Amino acid sequence: MKETSPITMKDIARELGVSVATVSRALKDSPRISQEKREAIKAFAEEHHFFRNVIAESLRNSRTKPVKVIGVIIPQFTHFYFSSILSGIEEEASARGYRIMVAQSNEKYGREVEICKSFYENKVCGIIVSQAKDTIQYDHFQHLIDHGVPLVFYDRICTGVNCSRVVVDDYMGAYTAVNYLIDTGCRKIAFYGSSMKLEITKNRYNGYHDAMVNKGLQPDERFVKLCDNRTDAEVITPDILANADRPDAFFAVNDDTAIGILYTAKRMGLRVPDDISICGFTNGQRAIACDPMLTTVEQRGMVVGEEAANILIGLTEGSIPKGKVEKRVVRTRLIVRGTTR
Repeated sequence: MKETSPITMKDIARELGVSVATVSRALKDSPRISQEKREAIKAFAEEHHFFRNVIAESLRNSRTKPVKVIGVIIPQFTHFYFSSILSGIEEEASARGYRIMVAQSNEKYGREVEICKSFYENKVCGIIVSQAKDTIQYDHFQHLIDHGVPLVFYDRICTGVNCSRVVVDDYMGAYTAVNYLIDTGCRKIAFYGSSMKLEITKNRYNGYHDAMVNKGLQPDERFVKLCDNRTDAEVITPDILANADRPDAFFAVNDDTAIGILYTAKRMGLRVPDDISICGFTNGQRAIACDPMLTTVEQRGMVVGEEAANILIGLTEGSIPKGKVEKRVVRTRLIVRGTTR
């Protein structure tokens, strides 16, 4: 679809043969404009996706220098990884004269759509986003792109639209971790991951699978589970560990899930890492707050955030050509601690 510029009050005034002041008053429901004309103007504005620039209006009569604002959407504030990415975005943006407007989708598609609409209405310079888990339709993202709003994905990328993204090397991170588990004597390795609709899960599973196969081992599908949080891990792990041929290691999609496995194993009287090895993926603060401390793949969220902001600002200021798709990969590293042999 051809990219179009957002419609302005000048455009509306020209199309309807009225003054800009009349358009402005009509959109504010001023009684100075007849109801018929108000409704006609508002109907035209809605049909052509016009939204008032709330930020610009709030600053119009201010002596403050206009602020350049970047919209940021994170799935959940509670995850260390997302908060570290946010810190990286804010640091890079602030250093280059930008501010950020942050919203949480809470892993909900509908909420994500609302946030995109709100950011568009407020005329942000661009949007940095990690998509919600249940997002399977991408019209809201495509609408932004079609209307010239720079868009950069991080972590959970959207394969349904062609735009810039920053990811970590999920495949190699998982491959390295599982290879290490095998080299330390583990043979039956379970995998706990998120929905396979997410690229990060596919890549981490593929890294896990290939590391096993390349060492002459076959993943046991009984031990490949949809589980990406501590609560669920504590529910499903007891049955797995009760098996006579239970896994001797677990590779989890994030640290919270790995910690759920850890404390379940300990409650069942198993020794970690003598009986069970466990590896997570994040390297947040909780990884060093558990006992034993968690072996994990470090994602370097600050760097991901800085790179995402760098691309967005480059697209906004023109140092990155309009329409160019930037794809950057941040390398991970395995941090070995007490939950592995």
